[in-house]
Amino acid sequence: MHIPDPVLKPPFNVTRSSHVVLSVTDLDASRAFYTDLVGLVVSDADSEAVWLRGREESAHHSLVLRKGRTPNCRRLGFRVLTDDDILKAKDHFDSIGVASQIVDEPYQGKTLHFRDAIGMPVELTASMPLRERMFMAYDAYRGAAAQRIDHWQIQAQNVRRAFEFWHPLGFRTSEYTYSDAADGSVDLWGVWMQRKGNPHDQVFTNGPGPRLHHFAYLLRDGNDLLHACDVAGALGLGRRLERGPGRHGISGAMFVYFRDPDGHRIELFNTHYQHIDLEPPVAWNLSNPRRADQWGMPARAKWFNEATVFEGAEPTAPDLSVDAPTLEKFLEATG
Repeated sequence: MHIPDPVLKPPFNVTRSSHVVLSVTDLDASRAFYTDLVGLVVSDADSEAVWLRGREESAHHSLVLRKGRTPNCRRLGFRVLTDDDILKAKDHFDSIGVASQIVDEPYQGKTLHFRDAIGMPVELTASMPLRERMFMAYDAYRGAAAQRIDHWQIQAQNVRRAFEFWHPLGFRTSEYTYSDAADGSVDLWGVWMQRKGNPHDQVFTNGPGPRLHHFAYLLRDGNDLLHACDVAGALGLGRRLERGPGRHGISGAMFVYFRDPDGHRIELFNTHYQHIDLEPPVAWNLSNPRRADQWGMPARAKWFNEATVFEGAEPTAPDLSVDAPTLEKFLEATG
């Protein structure tokens, strides 16, 4: 399959995945989960919201928890380099007929709201108040001591449509999955796209969408990853461990996945590689089982089927269907 050459001079400069805004039904329970288990630091809080950051992050927040009646993801946030990029983004979206609006958001500079081609709600911001980096305050480490937000994965009803929206904005593909269609064409099942120089800032995979499958924080090493599992057990949260430990084929990361009190899925991982130089993306045929796991048990069916809905975006069925390699099928075949 041919992936177009990277767009090296996009209309505005997105620098990285920045923050996730979640609606949660019990603010205190969610705050405890993300501080005691994940190990995030509270930057600010009030009766309606909590703003958190990773231990090495100086930006005010990478996760916002907002009290709501039903759990969902309100927005995903990217950083752009300057306020001028916000204005350039607005001009770009106006030129292609994508509705966008400059708004005020707490603890953020100029912010632009829009929805992408599959209906995912996104915001761009160029600045946040600065807070002290806490990665050397080892005496205050809690839980997994998550260091920084890295990426998120989206279930997309049409992966190619999502790719064609984000590729012209300078997002480069590091890896992708495909299959050969009966008519001789190629079906695109997933794309790993990045702006910051490692394998991905965001991933689009085939499924009912748009939905947020998970968001991910980087840990220092495998010891912290296993320690997170021990802490979950000690806190009585062991059953919130949904998948792992294991190692992905795509990206090569060692991982665990947890579900928070509302069912939002978070990945804790380490060991990414650099993807800075211009190089072709790695292609994985859908029939290759090592794309999902180099080692570790397959994921349960709910890992493939359950995800967080976006506020104001009703999921629709995917254009493609696949028989997922679930743990249940693995046990049935080996039993």
